[in-house]
Amino acid sequence: MANTTSGTVTFDKTFAVDEIIEDAYERIGLQSVSGYQLKTARRTLNILFQEWGNRGLHYWEVGDTNIDLVEGQAEYIFYRASGDGTSATTAGGTSGTSTYGIADVLEATLRSDRGTTSEADSALTKTTRATYSSLTNKLAKGTPSRYFVQRLVDKTTVTIYPTPDSSSASKEVHMYFVKRIQDADATYTDATDIPYRFIPSMTSGLAFYLSQKYAPQRSQELKLYYEDELARALSEDGSAASTYITPKNYYPNI
Repeated sequence: MANTTSGTVTFDKTFAVDEIIEDAYERIGLQSVSGYQLKTARRTLNILFQEWGNRGLHYWEVGDTNIDLVEGQAEYIFYRASGDGTSATTAGGTSGTSTYGIADVLEATLRSDRGTTSEADSALTKTTRATYSSLTNKLAKGTPSRYFVQRLVDKTTVTIYPTPDSSSASKEVHMYFVKRIQDADATYTDATDIPYRFIPSMTSGLAFYLSQKYAPQRSQELKLYYEDELARALSEDGSAASTYITPKNYYPNI
């Protein structure tokens, strides 16, 4: 009996878009697809990725960055892509860089003395549109304590309140954000922006979506497979912790 293994763990990085499409079609009973069938499947795969954005948090697509604060400036803009505009400058060495593709901001802190032994973070409160709208003087200067996020078509804006005063302008806002999943492009031999844990759910999800076009009699069955695979991936993708506390519900009038 052979006991030699491959010694590699790169399947998710070599599982190309054309192979993903091929596997999904095979699940609905179609083989040797080409032309328009490849094109519509790639489009459908990208629609699936957009739908995943509505499912909530995916930890592999979380990044972090530091916003360079400017005295008196409330709004900092992050465009979807460089073609949409120039994003706010974020701290990165001496020159700074621009960050693109932010879908949402999860957490933010006001950071001082970054990179030194005196580095300190103060938590900022994420506020709603209604709360921000009710503020009387939105350009008041001071030490930032809140932020408001707007998710628009071509950009995401982060509005700081109060706006940085002269002492706060030397500080930064450190934030964790959700990145958009990269597109499956027309280079069918490229891999996807998906980690190995989500390979089964991506393939079964594409099969379910394609079945609505080519095998509607199997859609319900394939949807069950897809939801089961996705639930397992999302469960494993969560952030593990030593202790998990569930608040106790209290219903005084029952």
